[in-house]
Amino acid sequence: MASMRDIKRRRSSIQSTQQITKAMKLVSTVKLQKAKNRAEETNPYFNHMYQTVVSMLKRSGTIMHPYLTAGESSKKAVVVITSNRGLAGGYNSNVVKLITDSGWNKEDVTVYAIGNKGKEALERRGYTVLVDYSEVIESPVYEDAAAVCGQVLKAFQEGEIGEIYLAYTHFKNTVSHEPTLMKLLPVEIDETEETENSNILMNYEPNDEEALDMIIPKYITSLFYGALVEAVASENGARMQAMDSATSNAEEMISDLSLKYNRARQGSITQELTEIIAGASAIS
Repeated sequence: MASMRDIKRRRSSIQSTQQITKAMKLVSTVKLQKAKNRAEETNPYFNHMYQTVVSMLKRSGTIMHPYLTAGESSKKAVVVITSNRGLAGGYNSNVVKLITDSGWNKEDVTVYAIGNKGKEALERRGYTVLVDYSEVIESPVYEDAAAVCGQVLKAFQEGEIGEIYLAYTHFKNTVSHEPTLMKLLPVEIDETEETENSNILMNYEPNDEEALDMIIPKYITSLFYGALVEAVASENGARMQAMDSATSNAEEMISDLSLKYNRARQGSITQELTEIIAGASAIS
């Protein structure tokens, strides 16, 4: 059985850790509120952007455009959005699993990493990380998303990659975050889904190629930015839950150690009294 000194030292160590987890939970809660408001404000725009572009392409007929057809390259570019810091439960590992469990060959995957944790995890597993945009996740703005989009689309147009994917964590609410792998290019259209006026063809001015050259990059940039905003909210939500759980676990451990300490102290006092009584009896 551990001595009272060891138990007291262990309890003191856990109490110090608990103070840290409480502080981290408080910080994450404040950051989450700001990120949550930002995500809720931007979500409607990006959802409508996605629905509008997909609906438009459904009514575009048989347009032959590089953004709508798969390239000759078998390589896949995956923009992976994670965090720069840990202590967020399974937030980062769940996004990494989207890639590792996809069934793709590592040689065919090129990673554009946003966040150190995803970058490091995928590099350890043998994936090629072409570009590191880890600083972007600290305070994402639309210009950052446009820069990432420009580089990925350039590689797509030059035939270096044949498909573009986005791996991030979708923010549903404070306690629900869903790891999501979304295919961005070539744009996939569900022909079986019936929509209103689906038989009416879309007319482009001045022509379809110029219009799509302008629309698709803005569409992809919007999805990138929306994913960044949701990822920040999801990260802080996951960290808040992880720190809350750690604080509760520390409280249970402190309570258990306090009980053990009191039992050891009681045993020590009983032993001392027994020795005193035994000594007094021997003298008399």
